[in-house]
Formats: sequence, C-alpha cells, structure tokens
Amino acid sequence: MLTAISMSAIATNGVVPAGGSYYMISRSLGPEFGGAVGICFYLGTTFAGAMYILGCIEILLIYIVPQAAIFKMEGLEGPEAEAALLNNMRVYGSLVLGLMALVVFVGVKYVNKLALLFLACVIFSILAVYAGVIKTAIDPPVFPVCILGNRTLLTKAYDVCAKTVELDNDTVPTQLWRTFCDSDTLNATCDEYFSNNNVTEIQGIPGVTSGILAENLFGYYLEKGVILEKRGLASVADEEGPSPTSNRYVMSDITSFFTLLVGIYFPSVTGIMAGSNRSGDLRDAQKSIPIGTIAAISTTSIVYMSSVILFGACIEGVVLRDKFGEGVNGNLVIGTLAWPSPWVIVIGSFFSTCGAGLQSLTGAPRLLQAISRDGIIPFLRVFGHGKANGEPTWALLLTAGICEIGIIIASLDAVAPILSMFFLMCYMFVNLACALQTLLRTPNWRPRFKFYHWALSFLGMTLCLSLMFICSWHYAIIAMGIATCIYKYIEFCGAEKEWGDGIRGISLSAARFALMRLEEGPPHTKNWRPQILVLVSVDAEQNVEQPRILSLTNQLKAGKGLTIVGTNVVGTFLNNYADAQRADQSLRRLMETERVKGFSQVVISSNLRDGTSHLVQVGGLGGLKHNTILVSWPQNWKHPDSHLRLKDFVEVVRETTIASLALLVPKNIASYPSNGERFTEGHIDVWWIVHDGGMLMLLPFLLRQHKVWRKCKMRIFTVAQMDDNSIQMKKDLITFLYHLRIDAAVEVVEMHDSDVSAYTYEKTLVMEQRTQILKQMHLTKNEKEREIQSITDVSRGSIRRKNPTSLRVPQIGEEGASVAERPEEEIHLTLTKNSAPTGHMSHNTPGGGTASPDCEVQRTWTDKGGAKDQSQASAGKPEAGKDLFNMKPEWEHLNQFNLRRMHTALRLNEVILKKSKEAKLVLLNMPGPPKNRMGDENYMEFLEVLTEGLNRVLLVRGGGREVITIYS
Repeated sequence: MLTAISMSAIATNGVVPAGGSYYMISRSLGPEFGGAVGICFYLGTTFAGAMYILGCIEILLIYIVPQAAIFKMEGLEGPEAEAALLNNMRVYGSLVLGLMALVVFVGVKYVNKLALLFLACVIFSILAVYAGVIKTAIDPPVFPVCILGNRTLLTKAYDVCAKTVELDNDTVPTQLWRTFCDSDTLNATCDEYFSNNNVTEIQGIPGVTSGILAENLFGYYLEKGVILEKRGLASVADEEGPSPTSNRYVMSDITSFFTLLVGIYFPSVTGIMAGSNRSGDLRDAQKSIPIGTIAAISTTSIVYMSSVILFGACIEGVVLRDKFGEGVNGNLVIGTLAWPSPWVIVIGSFFSTCGAGLQSLTGAPRLLQAISRDGIIPFLRVFGHGKANGEPTWALLLTAGICEIGIIIASLDAVAPILSMFFLMCYMFVNLACALQTLLRTPNWRPRFKFYHWALSFLGMTLCLSLMFICSWHYAIIAMGIATCIYKYIEFCGAEKEWGDGIRGISLSAARFALMRLEEGPPHTKNWRPQILVLVSVDAEQNVEQPRILSLTNQLKAGKGLTIVGTNVVGTFLNNYADAQRADQSLRRLMETERVKGFSQVVISSNLRDGTSHLVQVGGLGGLKHNTILVSWPQNWKHPDSHLRLKDFVEVVRETTIASLALLVPKNIASYPSNGERFTEGHIDVWWIVHDGGMLMLLPFLLRQHKVWRKCKMRIFTVAQMDDNSIQMKKDLITFLYHLRIDAAVEVVEMHDSDVSAYTYEKTLVMEQRTQILKQMHLTKNEKEREIQSITDVSRGSIRRKNPTSLRVPQIGEEGASVAERPEEEIHLTLTKNSAPTGHMSHNTPGGGTASPDCEVQRTWTDKGGAKDQSQASAGKPEAGKDLFNMKPEWEHLNQFNLRRMHTALRLNEVILKKSKEAKLVLLNMPGPPKNRMGDENYMEFLEVLTEGLNRVLLVRGGGREVITIYS
C-alpha cells in the first residue's frame, strides 16, 4: 500500500505513457536507475508469467485431467514421481505458453475480454469459499485425520484408523497393524512407538466455531524429514526415533522458515504493477492507476487476511502445514470448504493462474518496448519496434523465449525468491523516487494525488530493502549485483539522456552545499590535490595547437582534483561568439579523446594577454578553484613574431606568483608520451634546489600512479657546495622521504667553486645583445628612457654587491610582494648550506606538530658566495674574454648580474646533464620572474640555458603553501 501511494503521486505528476513503473523511476531517478530497475522488473514479470503457467498446468494435470499426463505418474513415489510431474509440466507448459502468446499477439482487446471471464470465475470461487466457511459452523464436513500418539499418519498407511477391528467376534489386525508390525498375528513384534501409543481420529476441518484458531495462530516451522505432530496430544516418546526412510508418517519435505516462505509466496502478490505496466493502453493513466491500484490492494488485502483467519479457524494445523499432500492436499482442503462443490475452487484456481499468466505476457513486452524506445541500452533498440498499432511484436517474442526458459526449469521454488528480489527492488525505487521528488521540492513536482508524504515513502523503501535481506540475503546481493551491472553498462555504453530527473537535482543541491562548505576555508595539507587550470592556445580553425599537454594533464590526475581547460579567442563577444563555440567544442572533443574529466572554458577578449589573465582570475567557482596553472613552454620564443607569446608567458608566471598559485611548465611538450605509450624502464629525476612546499615530491608520485609512468623509478638530487656536509644532507633527506612514504633514491651532488668560463661570457653576451635588439624593435621612446634608468639601477646594484655587509638575504620565489619589492639585480641564484632538508624540517614545531598550511614557504636561494664569484669574474676573466672574442665595447657594458646568473645556470645544467641525460623526465625548480619587464628576455634565456640538452623538462614553481605532509 505504501508503494501504491508513492506510485499514485508519481503517476499524477504528469502524463505517463507506455512503460509504467519504468517510466516513473527513470524520469524521477535518471536513465541509469530506471534502466537497471526496469530490466530487473521486466525479468521478474517474465519469470512470474512462467510461474503462473506452471501453476496452471499443475492444477490441470493433478485435479482436472490427470489421465492426460504424457509421463505417467501412477505407482511412482518420491523423486521419480516428481521428475515425471516436472516433465509433464515442461511439455504442457510450452503448449500453453504458445497459446497465450498467440492471444497476446492478436491484440490486447482479446486479453481484456478474457480477463473479465477469468475475473468472474475467481470472484465466484472466493464467494464459494466464504459460503463454505459459513456452512462449517452449521454442518462441518467429514474430513478425518488419523493420529498415532501425536504423529500424523499417511492415508495410504491405513484403511481404518485403528490397530485392530472386531470382525465376527474376532479381533483382526488392520492394515495399520501390518505397517508397524512384523506379522498379522496379535503377538507379533511391533514398533515401540506403535505399541506405546494409541490411535485416534480427529476431524481435519472441525469448523469455524471449534476454537482451533488459537492453536494455528503462531508459526510452526520444521526441519526437512521431521514428522508433523498434533500439538496438545499426549504421547509416549520414542527413544530411538522414527526411521528416516519411514513412509508411515506425514513428514516435512523441506526445511521451512518464515523468510523462505515469504520468498516463495511473495511473487503471487506482485500484481499491483499490472495496471501501471499497461499505462500506454489506459485512456487516462493519471486517473486509472491510483484508483485501480489502491482499490485492488484494498480488496485483495481484505480477501487474503480474512482467508487466513477463516482457514486457521476451520482447519487443523496438521492439515494446513502439509504442503505437497503426502497425507492430505492443501488445495483439496480449501476445496472441501467451498460450497456447493470443490470444483468451484479448482476451476477458479485454474482460471486465476491463466489470467495472471496472460497479464504477465501482456505487461512485460510493453515494459521492454518502453525501455528499448528510450535507447538507453543500445542492443535492445530492435525490440522497440512493433506492429502498426503499436503492439510490441519483437518484445513479445523475446518475452516468450525468456518465459520458456522458466518453464524448462519447471521447479521455480528455487527461482521464486530472486523474482521477489526484483519486485521488491522495483517497489523500493518507486518509493525512493517519490520521497526524493518531495524533499527536493522541485517546481515541476505538482502531483494531483495529495495523500502522500515523504516519510511514508521512506518507510516503504526501508521495508522493501529490509524484506529483501530478510527473505534471502544472498539472493538480495545477487539481484543488486545484476542491477549494478546493468547500471554500469548504461552509464558507460548507454545514450546520454536529460530527463530532469531527481538525481540531477540531488547533484545540484549537493554541489551547492559542497561549494558553500569549501568557502569556509582552504583545504588542509592532507586534502591538497592539484586543481589544474590548463592554458592552451588554438589556431585559426579553433583547434588546439599542442594536444599533448592534455595527455600530461590526464597523467597528473591521480589526485582526482578539478581540471579546467581554458583558451582565449581574440575579438569581441558579439562578433566572435561562434568562434568561441567552435573552440569549446574542440576542447571538449580533445578532452574526451584524452580522457580528461573536467570542464572547458573559453574567454573572448581583445588580446591574448587579457584573455589569459581573465582565465587565471575567474576560473572555477567559489571554493572550487584551481590552485595550479599548467602552461607549455613557448616554442621559438626568440623569433620576433613570437614576442607577444613570450611576454604573455612571463606575465602568466608573474600572475601565478601574485595569486599564490603553483605553476607547471612542461618544456618540449611534443616529446611527452601519449596516454597509450608505456615506459618499461627509466627514471623520473627530481632536482630539488628550492623547498617549494613539496610540489617536486608530489608530482612524480602522481605521475607514477598512471600506467604510462608506472615502471619508472624516482630519483631525487640535491646540490651541496664544498663547505656543506653532504653525508648529513643525504641522511636527512632519506629520513624525510621515509616519513613521506615516498620510494625514491637520493643523491647529493657537490658543485665546486670555479671561475666563469669563456663559454659563459659568450652566452651572456649573446643574451644581452638579443635583449637590445628586441628593445629596438618593440619599445617606444619613453620605454627606451626607462631602460636607461634600469641600466643605471643595475650599475648601482652591482656596486652594492661588492660590499657583502650591505647585502640582504633575498628569497627567490617567495610569494607575491616579496618578489615584487626587490629589484631584479638583488635576486641571486646560488645555494645556501643544507637548503634541501632544513627547508622541509623547518616547518616542524618543537612539539612535534607542523606549521600552519597557509604560512609562506621559506626559499633557500641566497647570495652566499656571490661577492666572491663576482670579484673573480670582474678581476679574472675580462682579459680572457677580450682575447677570445675581441669585443671590448660589449664587455665594458656587460651586466654583471646576468653574468653571475648565467654562470650558475651553466654550472647547474652541466651537472644535470651528467646525471639525468637519459632520464624520462626531469623536474626542476622554476625561479621567479624579474620585476623589471625589460629583463624578460634575459629571464627566458636563463631558463633556456638551465634546461639545455634535456629532452623532457617540467619546470615547477610552488604556490607558497605545503602540499605534502609526513603526518597521518
């Protein structure tokens, strides 16, 4: 009744075409749930049709025309008799199935006409039973049952319910005596229980006024092979017990318990969906489904409940508990109650099973046709076709075939429980759909049926789920497993459908709630994962220029974070909206190809620089924003035509620094592996120069979760100078990696102090000449004047650097203003002592805790050794430079800071090439950009020198917070 109330609410919330319960569930919970539950309900309805047909044949062969049996059953007992009956049921069941399928194929109007005839017979038989019950109060029927002690005897074990009878003044043993004794003589040796107990005869149907209801009121379940005993009768116990092969008593043929019997019985009361399954044939489904379903449940509930009470009040328990009629058949008992003849019950039962079978063969194909027409399961689409009048011809053929499988099984006692699971699952999701729609309060939820409440629906759902596991927990798991497989198949292979279902409503509500929660504060270090904004460029055809960057994105997504792929279209919104749509579709296609789960975002702006800036600023929503920017290295940046792209790249670096975002810059992105490639060996090398919050540690771990990099081993290199304790550095780093649960080899590389080589002078000179050329090509007069001022500032800075006592300890890469506040020439790129381990360990408090995740990370690039190197450079090598290049004017104007920086880059590059030339990937700290925009080309040249000769390089710049921790 609870399910009917929920179904009535859903059915009156709009037009319900063909599909009934499937249509209601799918439109309320989505195509995945609807398809999974719909297919299970279809299978349950189909196998229920087989069960009804087998019941029809059983009545036909046992009660109506037993002589029609092809496989004779006379004289057979036990398994042989059961096998003969099942074979007969298979043959006749197939014939009846074919006849019923033909009737359904001809048209549903003939099924409706036959349904009226069957209904009349059923109603008449029900009334006959009630009339018979009333008659038992006046004239109870003669229905003797023989009892030995308190054990029920088989009718074939006796001709007279007595041990002996008087015949011509002589005591003569009966058949019962011969059954329990070894001879016909009165002094024969008899069964001990037979000798110690008397034989009594009780009335099997004592009548409604007998008071037997109290004895039959409670459950009485038996193990298989246990004798049916009459409670309340005295008897002398049998110490040895009856023989297990004894054919004298009525014995329990199966182990019975409440849940087993519910599983077998429940499919017989699953007709409440019969009307909704034919919703496409109803004139007004919104009116007919609630009235018809609730009226049918009310009527049958009254009939069933009153029947149980009346039978319990009229019939002895030993008769009611006999299932297969080894003593007295249960159907015959009910027939004995009928007035005026037991045949009324036989005929009514026969037509009832026929009608139920026809209803199943009518409703199940229409349910399958509705699922097929929705196209959510591709291989079922052929069953959506039918005759011109809409009759589901192909679906009927499939239904008949599945029904035939059930008939071949014949004994459906083992199959019936799983049918109950399918029906209960359907009822459960109908209740869930109603409760969900009510609680979401969607504007479209306006049912005409007002007598519902979400609490009633939840109660119905809970009862259905509980009953599934009460009846049979393993069948419940099997049914749920089948439904889950169908759900996943529809999810991955089925068509995408948007029906405005409640699951989408839940997703919207849950997303809103989650976003509001994320606004409460930044995530803890343990919850940090790369939320990546991928900046890509598109060509004139709006196709992505470097698609391999999305392959890298997919390989980095072991953290399961947010992914936004963004690009910029140059123009105005009014004139270039179509181009933006094409670019968006191009991004979506590429994301689908590379299996990148995320979102695409296209911005239209007047120039590339502004569009990229807008993406960095407004990407994401609320607390669900990107924390990492992924942008590829600008190829051919030295070419004059790529000057704007160079400027845009450096500005992205500056913006990520100001916004405290991490930055990933893959160089030579075209050489990175695709998702289909596999590295069977090799290394991922991490050159840990600056502590950046753990980004360099975390990224290789995430990459190695992907099948492309899984076989690669991780190596971590850190740099030490002559006065550093290399052994202690390595020991500290190994200990730290152990606490981080990261498997990696550690190596400390010592860099010796040396003079700046002639090659360093040459590279620095080329860089500065390149800078001057670009300035002449692109700078205005005012910008040229400012450049003169910047050269003056560099000279002053050079003078300050000659005095070590006037130096501050700069922090390259520190967040935001800390970089912007210092002029470029004060940022030096040499290493401090023990930079790597102390950079990490400094965040551990003395008490064993860690610093706040939001605090800035201390960088370790310092000026140590800078004055010495500069004095050597200014005093030792200019003459060598003149001799080598004979370019005196250029040496006089050489920027000493760029000289020292290039020296550091070259020395570090030499070491990296020596150790990581064959590595599959090299990860390096990325220094911060210069504040003075006139030094952008110098900055890019420095990065080029730093990474020269390496195949795949990933430059990494942290976002200013810890992203990895040693604590649980």
